[in-house]
Amino acid sequence: IGVPWPDTDVAILSMETGEPLPVNEIGELAIKGPQVMKGYWNRPDETENTFKNGWFLTGDLGYMDEKGYFYVVDRKKDMLIYNGYNVYPRHLEELLYEHEAVQSCVVLGVPDDRAGEIPKAFVVLKSGATAALTDIQEFVNSRVVHYSKIREIEQLDALPMTAAGKISRIALQKLEASKSN
Repeated sequence: IGVPWPDTDVAILSMETGEPLPVNEIGELAIKGPQVMKGYWNRPDETENTFKNGWFLTGDLGYMDEKGYFYVVDRKKDMLIYNGYNVYPRHLEELLYEHEAVQSCVVLGVPDDRAGEIPKAFVVLKSGATAALTDIQEFVNSRVVHYSKIREIEQLDALPMTAAGKISRIALQKLEASKSN
């Protein structure tokens, strides 16, 4: 996302301690500056949860490189934890999009009794494309560390969309929850 705007302080904070992290470590993107809101109107609890020690916590996970450039890797609420490891669905989705047969996709954390959550991919294939789901899964899994591997993959005709035209993770989470009931 680049370098901070003038009069804007940006930090990457530890999600556990709230302390600034060193270069190239992933944490929550936090900002301070005169253009940052002071809080949510008539929502003191939300304001308290979003502001810590003067920092506005954006909900974005990212890191800063050696040159002071900031990068976003995912949304905090989308991150899943597999066997104690942080897994970033956005990274898996970017790899899925590199597969020639994938038109659209999304990766969610689905509950698992042993691992806590497992990465599950939902894919829509391009018109006329044929590919085995196991081949698509291996295409991604051969490029990631062991804990980030996609554990399940499902093909859909279309992904549910929000009114704003974005993929609805909530609708997919509800679909998954209905399968276990």
